[in-house]
Amino acid sequence: MSKDNNKFDTDLVRDLAVLLDETNLSEIELEQSDFRIRVARHIHYDAPVAFTAPAAPAAPVVASSAPEAPVAPAVPSGPHPGIEASPMVGTTYLSPEPGKPQYIHVGDKVTKGQTILIIEAMKTMNHIPATKSGTVKEILVTDAQPVEFGEPLIIVE
Repeated sequence: MSKDNNKFDTDLVRDLAVLLDETNLSEIELEQSDFRIRVARHIHYDAPVAFTAPAAPAAPVVASSAPEAPVAPAVPSGPHPGIEASPMVGTTYLSPEPGKPQYIHVGDKVTKGQTILIIEAMKTMNHIPATKSGTVKEILVTDAQPVEFGEPLIIVE
């Protein structure tokens, strides 16, 4: 954002996207005071994706006896050869629309190219295809969960 008029600086996003192409990097992140911008290349289509969010100060740790909110399944330690990783930053959706069945469940057989979930990025719904055929062993994300570039989504064996 430009500090004088509090408007989003689209020229900065364009400049970062051009820099991404010129340097053949997969992502660039810039942080200044309370402003953060990240531009990442989409693996399948080579198109840059921008993500902006204010930098949040670290919250103090407070002991509590209140029950914790549900947490997404734990990501396995070490790289697993069957991991399908997020090709972009965005929000995951496990079904085509609210109230509809999920694209996949644990135990389902998937084929290469089959849609496994949707990632919404910059108000665009991106159908994410399986990069290999096999059986879904684990779903590592929950519906409406924010994900980062390269974050494991599912395991297919």
